[in-house]
Amino acid sequence: QVQLVESGGGLEQAGDSLRLSCAASGRAFSSYTMGWFRQAPGTEREFVARITRSGARTYYADSVKGRFTISRDNAKNTVYLQMNSLKPEDTAVYYCAASNSMYSGSSRYEYDYWGQGTQVTVSS
Repeated sequence: QVQLVESGGGLEQAGDSLRLSCAASGRAFSSYTMGWFRQAPGTEREFVARITRSGARTYYADSVKGRFTISRDNAKNTVYLQMNSLKPEDTAVYYCAASNSMYSGSSRYEYDYWGQGTQVTVSS
């Protein structure tokens, strides 16, 4: 089992940058595929990005491709989401998630553990 705690959310202006962090504790962090999801009010939780166990491969939703970067530091048990060129439509609660499977993709149902979320608000 792993516990996940997100941090770094806040209120930003359009065009600004923000970095989210997700600290993990518990079982070996490097054994998990890690993902970031987000949920705006009245919408379903949607995939943002994921990273393989070693960090060698990353995948992104089309809506954030070229603007967001997911990375991980297995020595620090932490996964990051660097968000650049923020837009008002990026406003959401951002969740960190961990999966036991190396084959996990973009569905939230493929992830086994979740953090409590951190709010990101982008004003125009």
